[in-house]
Amino acid sequence: MKWLFALLVIALAAPAAAQDSLPPAPYAYRQLDDPRLEAKAQALMETLRCLTCQSQSIADSDASMAGDMRSEIRTRIAAGESPGHIRRWLIGRYGDYISYEPRVTRVTWPLFAIPAALLLLGLLIVRRRLGERA
Repeated sequence: MKWLFALLVIALAAPAAAQDSLPPAPYAYRQLDDPRLEAKAQALMETLRCLTCQSQSIADSDASMAGDMRSEIRTRIAAGESPGHIRRWLIGRYGDYISYEPRVTRVTWPLFAIPAALLLLGLLIVRRRLGERA
């Protein structure tokens, strides 16, 4: 019976012991040697949301996933890929939520249209009220 309890404790403690012990990705905390390429990478990283923190860009986040994404971006920039191509690849992989600059698509158009429609409705109501007083 004691061995069953010990086995249960070990099985439940295994996830806690499985912390991320891998070293950070090569370019997670190291910049590219070419300042032009690093500026491109930095500009792109500031427009992408960290999926772990969700309130920071991957340029500002200390999460290991953000570090991996920074490294991936720097590696691809150094290989000659354009920031636009890398952005499309990341959006395709992680979804539109990763971008701080949302695209207008079939799914997201209401997010852009509804505020404009409400503003127009408000202006029409104000115009009508002011027209009644005059």
